[in-house]
Amino acid sequence: MVIAIDGPAGSGKSTIARMLAKRLGFKYLDTGAMYRAFTWKVLQSGIDLHDENSMCKLMGKTVIELKTRENDVQVFVDGINVTREIRTPFIANNVHYISEKAGIRQQMVTLQKNFAIGENIVAEGRDMCTVVFPQAKYKFFLDAKIEARAKRRHAESHSTQNNSAYAAVVKDMEARDLRDATRNNSPLIRDSKAIYIDTTELAIEEVLHEILGKITPATT
Repeated sequence: MVIAIDGPAGSGKSTIARMLAKRLGFKYLDTGAMYRAFTWKVLQSGIDLHDENSMCKLMGKTVIELKTRENDVQVFVDGINVTREIRTPFIANNVHYISEKAGIRQQMVTLQKNFAIGENIVAEGRDMCTVVFPQAKYKFFLDAKIEARAKRRHAESHSTQNNSAYAAVVKDMEARDLRDATRNNSPLIRDSKAIYIDTTELAIEEVLHEILGKITPATT
């Protein structure tokens, strides 16, 4: 079974997907981490971020793995644990150069589909419902007002000692929303069959409870 969750940055989809997978005993597919991991590889290689052909060739030789360790997902690139490295602002500021490339996305979609073969998974990202798993049994689109999403990311930045100013977080999120919604390849759109959940005023447990209410009868 595949449970697909899409939504903009800061909507809570990563936290919810991780908790949901743990609650159901499913595997968790963090597709954003996969793009960040390959961004790390590209930056390490010195390839120009506009050279799609070279990046596609590199992608074909790169092994990206997601492994669950102590209830957390560890990300590996060619056997190297890059879990911490891919969460830096430097990677975050450059990942869109990678994710917008059609050739990279095609290869990533193949990896993501392969991840789900013979497994029960919770997959989250921006095109899970529309492109990667259009036949998913359950689809959800999490959203929230940008002020709420920015506050969450601002709090995260302080917890990781990035200490980004709130105004800068809002500006960055607005730019990211625009890029995600207008990119030519797999833009962020709400699938017509996805259940919409506004998380602005909801606690994480409330969102989880709402989703579980939609899927538990079919999974127990």
